[in-house]
Amino acid sequence: MFLAIDQGTTSSRAIVFDRRGRIVSSAQQEFPQHYPQNGWVEHDPEDIWNSTLRVSRAALEEAEAKCPAVKAIGITNQRETTLLWERATGRPLHNAIVWQDRRTADYCAELKRQGHEESVSAATGLLLDPYFSASKLHWLLETIPGARHRAEKGELAFGTVDSYLLWRLTGGKVHATDITNASRTLLYNIHKRRWDQQLLTLFDIPAVLLPEVKDCAADFGTTDPAIFGCRLPILGIAGDQQAAAIGQACFAPGMTKSTYGTGCFVLMNTGDSPIRSGNRLLTTIAWRIAGRTSYAVEGSIFIAGAAVQWIRDNLKLITNAAETEQLAAGLGSNHGVYLVPAFTGLGAPHWDPQARGALFGLTRDTGIAEIARATLESVVYQTRDLMTAMAADGAVPPTALRIDGGMVANNWFCQFLADLLDLTVERPEVTETTALGAACLAGLQAGSYASLDEIAAQWQCQSDFKPQMTSGLRRELIAGWDEAISKVRTE
Repeated sequence: MFLAIDQGTTSSRAIVFDRRGRIVSSAQQEFPQHYPQNGWVEHDPEDIWNSTLRVSRAALEEAEAKCPAVKAIGITNQRETTLLWERATGRPLHNAIVWQDRRTADYCAELKRQGHEESVSAATGLLLDPYFSASKLHWLLETIPGARHRAEKGELAFGTVDSYLLWRLTGGKVHATDITNASRTLLYNIHKRRWDQQLLTLFDIPAVLLPEVKDCAADFGTTDPAIFGCRLPILGIAGDQQAAAIGQACFAPGMTKSTYGTGCFVLMNTGDSPIRSGNRLLTTIAWRIAGRTSYAVEGSIFIAGAAVQWIRDNLKLITNAAETEQLAAGLGSNHGVYLVPAFTGLGAPHWDPQARGALFGLTRDTGIAEIARATLESVVYQTRDLMTAMAADGAVPPTALRIDGGMVANNWFCQFLADLLDLTVERPEVTETTALGAACLAGLQAGSYASLDEIAAQWQCQSDFKPQMTSGLRRELIAGWDEAISKVRTE
């Protein structure tokens, strides 16, 4: 058995899988989000750690009452979220700055005006945007009194969430990350596969802050025995979207998955060679296993499931996310109502950090059902924008889209996705594919799987959704969305 730690944006989850990829036990805990200013998003690092610890212990306790002991741990995490802590004590110097945070938009815009985006993009496959870690780390070093001086003296450590958890799990013995998380920092050269000194100079980041970069399946050390009562090897790490692609067995070029969690992320495997996007998508590392690197093109949507959370927690229109399925299905149409959930700016392919959310087409008859349906539809329209950009980049059209994440339990959502994309949508038997991918990496390193082909053979489709919408209605709905998007754009 393998323990997968899946540390996400709104909750921490731990799942124990058996060798066949079946869930043995699981636990999940939400934790608070902090919004100190407009467009700022933070997490308390202790909330990240304590929630991870609780769910891991709960999942292990349940699993070990049923089956033999867990063999190893795999970690997957919200990417780009940035932490800075003291090496001597492990004490964070500031709240974690979350990937959604836009506080460094002006700084990134200034670097663009200075003409740096082309060289940054060429090295990293990414864009000069607040989404990524480098500008967040720069802000921390510039803002926290004494931080830069202490960083240069080697007293501090930087990490994304995986690196922070690894540090805590190993009792401060291991400061490392994997190549997928490193590739999302704007500091890592994805072609030379190393930290890039020119980028470190541009963002004024001391190299001594950075973790060691390893393959996704590798020896990341062992847990401090005080944490789980024994030493467990940590043998796999990957950022959440890359882990989901592994869990979805998207191992052949052209295979595509879309994950619907807090945000939405469409990732297409492009094989051994990185493909530069001409439509503001991201070129990223999919994984590196046994020294061999695979690449992907990715489109990122900042707000997906978070939009449903917004109508639940902020607007109080529903009491749980599952209600949206019946509300949406009960309407014959969207009645011209469109939600653009640009609460923290627009992601790919627009990359407009100053855009803000808006609700269009309201009439006296608009009610909770219309708003709930518009919320679900907004995620599908954004997915369509990403798929359209991939096609414009010359990507091989996928024969199906493999989906996962919390939103895909909603059958109405899945069918609308197939209808609007005019593409078969496949929902797997195990929808916790992000955690499954982390478990598979640990299993590979432990020798429980001989190859990726053995993992792929285990993947099973639970349900497929085939398009039923007329082309005329599809064009009409997309035109309404395009008009709504145009009204919130600032760039």
